[in-house]
Amino acid sequence: MKLSQFKFDLPLNLIAQNPAKKREDSRLMVIDRKSGNIENKNFRDILDYFDDKDAFVVNNTKVFPARMYGRKEKTGAKIEVFLLRELNKEHKLWDVIVDPARKIRVGNKLYFGDNEDLVAEVIDNTTSRGRTIKFLFDGTEDEFRQVLEVHGETPLPKYIKRKPDEEDRERYQTVYAKYEGAVAAPTAGLHFSRELIKRCEIKGIRFAEVTLHTGLGTFRPIEVEDLSKHKMDAEYYRIEDTACKIVNKAKETGHRICSIGTTTMRALESSFTAQKFLKPSEGWTNTFIHPPYDFSIADSLVTNFHLPKTSLLIMTCAFAGYDLTMEAYKKAIKDKYRFFSYGDALLVL
Repeated sequence: MKLSQFKFDLPLNLIAQNPAKKREDSRLMVIDRKSGNIENKNFRDILDYFDDKDAFVVNNTKVFPARMYGRKEKTGAKIEVFLLRELNKEHKLWDVIVDPARKIRVGNKLYFGDNEDLVAEVIDNTTSRGRTIKFLFDGTEDEFRQVLEVHGETPLPKYIKRKPDEEDRERYQTVYAKYEGAVAAPTAGLHFSRELIKRCEIKGIRFAEVTLHTGLGTFRPIEVEDLSKHKMDAEYYRIEDTACKIVNKAKETGHRICSIGTTTMRALESSFTAQKFLKPSEGWTNTFIHPPYDFSIADSLVTNFHLPKTSLLIMTCAFAGYDLTMEAYKKAIKDKYRFFSYGDALLVL
């Protein structure tokens, strides 16, 4: 398929700028691949579609405050520094994106905070906007992390046109987040409150946790018309034996396996046996899922409503079918569903 087939017109007023008052207050569109039916529901109604011994697979990655603002030495120019990933813990080396990049060269120092209590030096150029920086900090690892927390802010996507606040520190994070490493939230999981998870567990639904640290590569614009030529940035993932046992038990007994989010789906599709059972593994995945694609583990999917021409929309089309997905998106726009990270959800059965 071609990239241009995934273009649609989205009214800007449908891009959610704030989360729903309660996580499960979001709307839920439900589409059935077999019948083609499309229903409007509330997210808490997800319980009606799953039964005892079904499995929900969630991504337990944790978002860290990745966006920082520093000042360039001598000129004092304000520079945005977006932390992508830590390259070396001992030497405090980080892969980052800087903006404006034209002002930042190897050897420059950046100062953070009113008291300039944190300093970083640029030691390498990686891409046009990418840099490797070394934080010059003599304290312990815990102290360093605390300083990053103070100077960093919640990395809300740029299409949310406001400064992040204290509420975002909680709401741009799933309630089951455990392992820090993501620069963007696995947004399908944002709809689950602790109360809703408890109700699912009372019904007998089991939760399996995997980890995939979402990077900016998931959201990087696709610049080739031929999707087979697009290369995804690699993202770290880990799947442990406990999750495999839950998922494979559901599979063996004919129960439903629901992937909560596209990042979860990427992890699942990066680690399965020849018999299409989930297997423990750890590493980096650059799997790009686009139609046509034969999925191996999950038979249902929860995801948000995504930007046109993105890998997330393309994966949804691969799972739900192109025509049905685009029909659902047309209905979502007509019915004024909220789009993107803080928006509403789509359940594909």
